[in-house]
Amino acid sequence: MSMDLNFWRYKEGASRDHERVYEAACCEGEQLEELEPLPVEDILKSIADAFPDWAAGDNGRDFEKEDWGAFQIFTTGQAVRFDCYAMQEADMNTIMDILADYGCPLYDPQISTRFDAWTDR
Repeated sequence: MSMDLNFWRYKEGASRDHERVYEAACCEGEQLEELEPLPVEDILKSIADAFPDWAAGDNGRDFEKEDWGAFQIFTTGQAVRFDCYAMQEADMNTIMDILADYGCPLYDPQISTRFDAWTDR
């Protein structure tokens, strides 16, 4: 099973259209006025640190663990998308926790929901 996990941070007071942001920023790589810049290199380092026994390639953007799953990371200066393949729920939760530490709640396009109740909205 595959799924993608998507993350971004809105600027304070910005209008919020999660589906549009997902399509434009996470899929098309567009820069959007309503989004904050993200510390992408710090995020990538945090991910690498959290998955030390996974084989990493493509400059720390592809991760795989034999018989355990794989994920690829797509980034812009404002959004991060993880394409996950046959991953364990606990490992996907680790990704979500790391991005939450950067103030970025999960958007799940499979159910068109952003899990941002803990943010200032």
